[in-house]
Amino acid sequence: MTNPTSTVTTPAPRAGRREWTALGVLMLPLLLVSMDVSVLYFAIPAISADLEPSGTQQLWIFDIYAFVLAGLLMTMGSLGDRVGRRRLLLTGAAAFGAASLIAAYADSAETLIAARAVLGIGGATLMPSTMALIRTMFTDPGQRAKAIGLWSGVMTGGIALGSVMSGVLVEYFWWGSVFLVNLPAMVLLLVLGPVLLPESRDPAPGRFDRPSVPLSMAAVLPVIYGLKEMATEGWHAEYVLSVTVGLLFAALFVHRQRTAAAPMISPALFRRPGFAPAVVLNLVSSFGMLGSAFFTTQYLQSVLGKSALEAALWALLPSVPIGMAAPLATSLVQKGVDRAHVVTAGFTTGAAGYGLLALAGTDSMWLVLSACGVLASGIVMVLSQMTDLAMSSAPVERAGSASSLLETGTEFGGALGMAVLGSIGTALYRHDMPSSAPAEARETLGGALAVAGHLPGRTGDALATAAREAFTHGMQGAAIAGAVVLAGAAAAATTTLRRTRVGDK
Repeated sequence: MTNPTSTVTTPAPRAGRREWTALGVLMLPLLLVSMDVSVLYFAIPAISADLEPSGTQQLWIFDIYAFVLAGLLMTMGSLGDRVGRRRLLLTGAAAFGAASLIAAYADSAETLIAARAVLGIGGATLMPSTMALIRTMFTDPGQRAKAIGLWSGVMTGGIALGSVMSGVLVEYFWWGSVFLVNLPAMVLLLVLGPVLLPESRDPAPGRFDRPSVPLSMAAVLPVIYGLKEMATEGWHAEYVLSVTVGLLFAALFVHRQRTAAAPMISPALFRRPGFAPAVVLNLVSSFGMLGSAFFTTQYLQSVLGKSALEAALWALLPSVPIGMAAPLATSLVQKGVDRAHVVTAGFTTGAAGYGLLALAGTDSMWLVLSACGVLASGIVMVLSQMTDLAMSSAPVERAGSASSLLETGTEFGGALGMAVLGSIGTALYRHDMPSSAPAEARETLGGALAVAGHLPGRTGDALATAAREAFTHGMQGAAIAGAVVLAGAAAAATTTLRRTRVGDK
């Protein structure tokens, strides 16, 4: 006899060839958006020679993309939920392509800065829209987890690939070519997107809360700016003030979201099972990933003496295990391993990577590269699982907002990692440098090597050796701190995520 109150759970429809093809199309702009974070690493000298920007203009050419991107992520995620994710994605792709063309042929620093700002706006539309569309297209939890694993791998790999592509293109072409590579992918997206991608939006979003836009930007930008400057310049009063001002605006932004009739970011998201832990642990994983990059890029160039392009090519080696990390994590969860255990293993692996980095000497290239591979593999395991958990717990109608919160947390975590671990390393470097060394040499390794190059014979060699040893000691100290943070995150994941079962099945 059948119980009339029993219910039958209908399996979610599985994605077919059309959806997987659409995912491939989405990966191209995502790759380029992540590459644009680092694509100017080797192009800046050529740009400086051609456009002759001032020191301030050069900084803005390099940084404005990331600042605009971070500042607008929440706005664009919420906007996509209201006007349609596909519509916003295609609009952003058109803007990204047009800005890339203008940047490639810019004849002044002002034009290039403006084009980079528009690229940031376009990137802010593309990133949350791609993840929200994945949430819409892949309703089967297992398939969605695989798609998100691919998304995480492409995002991580794009940042590493951007610097290498920049070096190769500048070596054989002109600096504008680093922007022209964006055009074919954006054209492909504009042609195939309307055919392959479904439109989706919140059916009842309410009015768009315009005051939240400047509040969100005022919260994000000062904090990101202050943390980035602390990583290289130290904890000066103006940078601490910048972070403080940003945090005050963040408090106002949160208050606005809690009291507005139709908030830009619904507080209800954080009441969904697993969403808040996913955002926090995602932020910590970004802390670990970018905190190490502050040292390893300098180590390869300034300690080992590699050219910029050589260093970038060697830095690609750790990307090999990264490509296997996210699929492995997804496979383990789908085979019944508790997500909490997988994430804990990821953080533990990342901590082990930092442990290896703490053992590095001044001539330990393979150890450093191995440490980077172990660290990044563990972090990508965490990133893929936290992204899947957050997007599974968020309702489909708020997928854009959920994705933008994750990505904003990623920006915060990366900047915080560079500031905290960079400050630890810098403090140890300055402590170890001889008090008799010139002031410029005691500030940074780059400054010390520049001074050493102008000193005679053994005097210059002795200063360079002392600076390299001091920098390596600073890297070791920062690595120990990074290992402690990730070990703490592993413990937190064990206790927090075991209470969360969203999307595990």
